[in-house]
Amino acid sequence: MIRKYRPDALWSTYPIATAHKIGHTLHRISGLPWIADFRDPMAQDGYPADPKTWRTFRAIEERALRGASFSVFATPGAARMYRQRYPDVPVARLAVIENGYDEESFARLESSDSGPLLPGTFTLIHSGIVYPSERDPTQLFQALRSMLDEGRVKPGELRVRLRAPAHEALLANLIDKFRLAEVVELCPPIPYHRALQEMMRADGLLVLQASNCNEQIPAKVYEYLRCRRPIMALTDPAGDTAILLRKAGIHSIARLDSAQEIALELGRFLDQVKRGDATSPSDAFLRIASRLQRTREFANLLDQLPA
Repeated sequence: MIRKYRPDALWSTYPIATAHKIGHTLHRISGLPWIADFRDPMAQDGYPADPKTWRTFRAIEERALRGASFSVFATPGAARMYRQRYPDVPVARLAVIENGYDEESFARLESSDSGPLLPGTFTLIHSGIVYPSERDPTQLFQALRSMLDEGRVKPGELRVRLRAPAHEALLANLIDKFRLAEVVELCPPIPYHRALQEMMRADGLLVLQASNCNEQIPAKVYEYLRCRRPIMALTDPAGDTAILLRKAGIHSIARLDSAQEIALELGRFLDQVKRGDATSPSDAFLRIASRLQRTREFANLLDQLPA
């Protein structure tokens, strides 16, 4: 393909780890400049769990960091981690291009399907996988149980909808344990455009991200922001997810591992939304968070490659 198409550059992208092996080999054989896109970190503390796989990931990432013209990460925290891990690699060769949202996807949504999802009930939606470790909802469920027991939330006032969460058996057990069947519902996957419609009609959108993912930002967050709906984030205030949300003007943040913090902040969040005081990101912020802008950033990297 290199002989046939005569490209100006090579680009490989993780999470398929061998893509960077292929990128390195083609770079070495052809002499073409190479961009290695990591998105999230490869070799992390405890991931991959298998020691042999972890060592392989570490070797692949090191070869890419040292050989590529640019290594690209999806968050500032991930780039910072690699600057510390490979201090001899020039900082100028490590770039951050965040995820984003596709404006065309939102432009195609049917405007006729509007209004609240459940009239009279505050619907808080988490759209996407609920990982048992990285997005563990146990303390959220404990907080909900406490709020119900203390009368801070009444049955029928709040519905937490977990859309396409996977791990249904584990989540169903937690729902039973905390007696939340009237508050938390597990919903099956739906087509992408319908999921976006649901998010745009929700009373609030829920982010779950544990502190062991502080160097990662769920890609869904950028779509949440574009929906311009109130956002409640359960994440480490020091992590990249919280930092991004604060930049967007979102301050309803509590630690995912603290039921007490969640109950307090969720109560404030519900009151704020009911009063109409919830903030949404500015048009200027949304413009820089679009995939069109991310494409411009990537094009700028291509322009900097050696001829």
